[in-house]
Amino acid sequence: MDRVGARALMERSLADERLRRHSLASAAVCAALARRLGHDPESWAVAGLLHDLDYDQTAGDMARHGLLTAEMLAPLGVDPAVIAAIKAHNAENLGLTRSTPLDFALTCGETITGLVMATAMVYPDKKLMSVKPKSVVKRMKEKAFAASVNRGHILLCAELGLSLEEFAALAVTAMREISDQLGL
Repeated sequence: MDRVGARALMERSLADERLRRHSLASAAVCAALARRLGHDPESWAVAGLLHDLDYDQTAGDMARHGLLTAEMLAPLGVDPAVIAAIKAHNAENLGLTRSTPLDFALTCGETITGLVMATAMVYPDKKLMSVKPKSVVKRMKEKAFAASVNRGHILLCAELGLSLEEFAALAVTAMREISDQLGL
């Protein structure tokens, strides 16, 4: 499945506009990570677009989230590595481990999008163009800020050989490129 097909499937499957924007942001960040690390940006973007397909059906039940998506994608000819990464993005709750660069990239890539978006919201203009990577790093270290963001997942960027600072810069840049689609 290519990125166009993945986006169409994501849009049909996710009713919540916030989740759609999150998936678009995740795809942008994952593609940027792939380019930076010398991997296929298209398949990594597909993982970002499709990772939350089952969210409505599982009602956010982390004991099942990712498994239903994997079942949905298998008969559609989606790359098995993408399906494995989608399962692994919720590894702790499913008793799985992460092992491939895509596994780590999807987990940290989809997680940092929430922190970047939350950082944008603290600026008066509420725009991504105002966000500086150092602000994202600062917010990451504030215990009370963005409490729903799993900081441990963001720190998995080290498994990809990236510092938090470089990862934040990459994520902010990737999300700025699609800021019009994110409404920020």
